[in-house]
Amino acid sequence: MDIRRLSAFVKIVDIGSITRASAILHIAQPALSQQIAALEAHFGKALLIRSKRGVVPTEAGKVLYKHCQMLIRQMNQAEADIATSSEEITGSVRVGLAPLGLGSLVAAKLVQSIRQTHPGIALYINEPVGGGAISEQVMTGKMDAALIFDPGKVPSLIFDPICTEEMFFVGMALPEADGEISFAEAVSHPLILPSAIHTIRQVIDTTLARVGTTAQVVAETESISILSNALAEGLGCTILPSSAALAVMRRVPEARRMLVRRPNMKVNMTICTSAQLPLSEAGRVVRDHLTRLATELSC
Repeated sequence: MDIRRLSAFVKIVDIGSITRASAILHIAQPALSQQIAALEAHFGKALLIRSKRGVVPTEAGKVLYKHCQMLIRQMNQAEADIATSSEEITGSVRVGLAPLGLGSLVAAKLVQSIRQTHPGIALYINEPVGGGAISEQVMTGKMDAALIFDPGKVPSLIFDPICTEEMFFVGMALPEADGEISFAEAVSHPLILPSAIHTIRQVIDTTLARVGTTAQVVAETESISILSNALAEGLGCTILPSSAALAVMRRVPEARRMLVRRPNMKVNMTICTSAQLPLSEAGRVVRDHLTRLATELSC
């Protein structure tokens, strides 16, 4: 099986268009269509559903797409490992960080640590919205490792626990900085919270339902900078894990935090990697640095 055909198939599925994939891959559209036809003939099943709006994979196409991701990743890793064998560790490594999590404290230190110890490794770090989306990118090989809130057991993914963080009420001019506040009192204030898909919001909403009360949510955001600016303007307060609360207070020195009690709320942070796509040597190095730094900063 020609790896180039598989790569072309993946690109078409990612883009959703044979025409656009043709332009990106610099392959004539008829030739690209012939490659897909050859794949369909090989497997004896249609792999794409074609329409005026583009293409989407069939059920058989979805299965092939998943295996293509693994094959291409393994081929790229083999080439990279051979090229760097007995030499300095090099390569590109993609890391995802859950918004409003421990990653807000880890990111810069990870870049610094890798730059000092393995300058041949190129880091790509991002905070996609929603922990689920990040874990899916790890699952499909679009990210190598991620520091995310624990989503529970997910097939084909490995979650290595880092820490458990308590939740803090964060706002301006609080009566007792670093003191405690009841959950009921915290949610009585105007709140700026992440959207419903975020783990933090799900923990808060679950607690609201359990105690039989509601919250006054005036705005939603997963951006630490937007949240910090809104708090600084006195537009509301928020509820965050310890690390994210500290990140906000670094941006807004006047902000204060209080531990939420009665009931307590906690979230778990984990390092997420694929159970099916082996990490490259560079990927293993970055994962180990990420684990060490996240563990140190959570203490």
